Amino acid sequence: MERQDIDEMYMRRCLQLATNGKLLAKPNPMVGAVIVSNEGRIIGEGYHVRCGEEHAEVNAFASVRKEDESLLSDSTIYVSLEPCSHFGKTPPCANLIIKKGVKRVVCGCVDPFSKVQGRGIQRIREAGIEVTVGVLEAECLVLNNRFITFNTQERPYIILKWAQTENGFMGVKGGVLKISTPFTKMLVHKLRSECDAILVGRNTEEQESPQLNVRDWSGRNPQKVVLSSTLPTAIHDIPSLLQQLYHDKCQTLIVEGGATTLETFIRSGMYDEIRVEVSPTTVREGIKAPQLPKDVSVIRKEYFGNVITTYQRL
Repeated sequence: MERQDIDEMYMRRCLQLATNGKLLAKPNPMVGAVIVSNEGRIIGEGYHVRCGEEHAEVNAFASVRKEDESLLSDSTIYVSLEPCSHFGKTPPCANLIIKKGVKRVVCGCVDPFSKVQGRGIQRIREAGIEVTVGVLEAECLVLNNRFITFNTQERPYIILKWAQTENGFMGVKGGVLKISTPFTKMLVHKLRSECDAILVGRNTEEQESPQLNVRDWSGRNPQKVVLSSTLPTAIHDIPSLLQQLYHDKCQTLIVEGGATTLETFIRSGMYDEIRVEVSPTTVREGIKAPQLPKDVSVIRKEYFGNVITTYQRL
């Protein structure tokens, strides 16, 4: 195999490991690390399990058996995100890598966090260790798109979500239109468990008083937010909302509101991902679902009787 193919193979393993930290690593990024000996054997691997605890690189080195420690000087460590270079709740991983004396470091992407941003890579290179950056970079960036959006744009990653009939209606006036199945409803609750806050508009709150929790899944309930210009306990505009959520260290916001609220976010250009569930049913009249903006592309399509399509902003 070519060196690039080998690097990509082990970086894919890093990405697999990293996703294990999806619920507990935040607000830190998900990171996976793999240590490979000169003869091509994995001798250590780890991921960032929980915020405040050891990073992926630390766990990978800790997993190396005593009899394999002598192999480190000829080994390569693969990391999906640039090793940190600052003292936070844990010491810098760049320092640990230098101390362990590996031969080579392969990073998926540079860390956009202001206290890192290439400093970890620079420190490792200055210690005389070969560093390769950008292996499966696009995949590594997508893995932590929520963390990256939060740190570079100073706002939460925004997911717009709605369900609609095949002919484009999401509700009926004066009643409730049931579109989701028990299974797709469970998937919605799974998504909620992975996010920090969930928003609806005034009409939805007053007419339905939705619970917006994860009762059909396990995990933490997201913070409930109401967007309204009249309700005294609600946040009145999107800029104030996003500023407050950023201040509260909320990385991900789901917008589940009615058509008016969703269209407000679309018109404002405040969305990163859109998730649309379409039922094969039709109705004669009702509340029309929002029109998809033009600057999105399909990243995933799932078939569960109902079809769930996820779009990413270009």
